[in-house]
Amino acid sequence: MRRLRDKMREDLVLRGMSPNTIVKYVCCARRFAEHFGRSPSRMGAAEIRTFLLHLVRERSRSPSTFNVYAGALRFLYTVTLDRPEEIARMPRMRVPMHVPVVLSGTEVERLLAAITSERHRVAAMLAYGAGLRVGEICRLHVDDVDPKRMVLRIRGSKRGRERYAMLSARLLSAMRAYWKVARPSGPYLFRGHNPGTLMTRAAVHKAIAAAGRRAGLTKPVGPHTLRHSFATHLLEAGTDLRTLQVLLGHASIESTTIYLHVSTARLQSITSPLDALGTSEGRARG
Repeated sequence: MRRLRDKMREDLVLRGMSPNTIVKYVCCARRFAEHFGRSPSRMGAAEIRTFLLHLVRERSRSPSTFNVYAGALRFLYTVTLDRPEEIARMPRMRVPMHVPVVLSGTEVERLLAAITSERHRVAAMLAYGAGLRVGEICRLHVDDVDPKRMVLRIRGSKRGRERYAMLSARLLSAMRAYWKVARPSGPYLFRGHNPGTLMTRAAVHKAIAAAGRRAGLTKPVGPHTLRHSFATHLLEAGTDLRTLQVLLGHASIESTTIYLHVSTARLQSITSPLDALGTSEGRARG
């Protein structure tokens, strides 16, 4: 099994998958093998179906988690084992749309003030001030910061797409203050606690969640909450969807339109037909 796992990891690397995807897919394949106690090379469509039903019925996995497992097994059998017929009828579960949690401007200020670590505060400011994903924050290089053009170069992003993100004056000032104290020796802006390591996604999420509790916020908060807030607040300020798509690094405009559902400014600008009853506008509709 170890040899098969190594080959799958190599196949994922050769296809340019992100480090996060590689870890997830290999982990899913390992759990599939452990569930039956034998190598995937000795199993096929029947075991795949049984395992996926186990995830839904007994483990109560969410549709998004189910689809990660399905994607991992599809890659394993299509690419690594070269047996695509085994997953020809593999289902993909429909993921229900959930409206993202968004903080108000006041709540963002309270959250930032409650973060005790300068490193984690700057990371949170990057999520809200530039709309970065947490993985993009952790992999940010010192020379990705361009103060002359006031932009951030984002590389190693989702599906390998590079882009530029906005760099606000307040964010630049906070990054400079952090750099003077931390003096990162390597190419990366954020180092981990141990020498030669990077700040982890889990560490950023833990710091922001803890700050949310200290700030008395009732909403669940994490790095992606700040990214959602960045997008929603820009949309409410008049930024068009296409520009927002580019800033967020979305491959499809459909991913960006989710923020139309959470923009209260747009909802507040629309008059309910109930309020129009009895007015000249309401009579015209009649």
